[in-house]
Amino acid sequence: MKFNETYSYGDADVEAVFGLISSQEFRTESGEESGASDIDVDVDESGDGVTITIVRTQPAEMPDFVKKLTGDTVKVKQTEKWSAPAADGSRRADVKVSIIGQPAEMLGTAVLESTGGGTEFKVTGDVTVKIPFIGKKIEPEVAKAIRGSLKNEVELGMTRL
Repeated sequence: MKFNETYSYGDADVEAVFGLISSQEFRTESGEESGASDIDVDVDESGDGVTITIVRTQPAEMPDFVKKLTGDTVKVKQTEKWSAPAADGSRRADVKVSIIGQPAEMLGTAVLESTGGGTEFKVTGDVTVKIPFIGKKIEPEVAKAIRGSLKNEVELGMTRL
């Protein structure tokens, strides 16, 4: 299932937004705000890039038929491999979000780019659930959970910039 979301960080510039989202403290706080527990955030600055890895346990906000497969909580691993700033100041990351122990993941990209008066944050990718017969029915629920998590993080970020 295709995933395509765009958010605005208002009038903050790309580097200010990147500084925030690459902060271990902010990503931990964001996870806590969303109800996650056992949050482990690793920020690895190597070369020109930054790799952010977040592992957290969060409520499985899914319909009951999905919770029968996952339980009431899921353990999620999110990896973002951010490149150095491009000539125009934009930043790009390869993103992978997977539910540990379940055949569900989102592979895609995230982009931070200037809108002239602020920063736009775009996340695109493919959500897949590899369970015969019902995987396609679960994919929209996984996408909905990812969308909610992103929205909450951007809203919190706006209060911190």
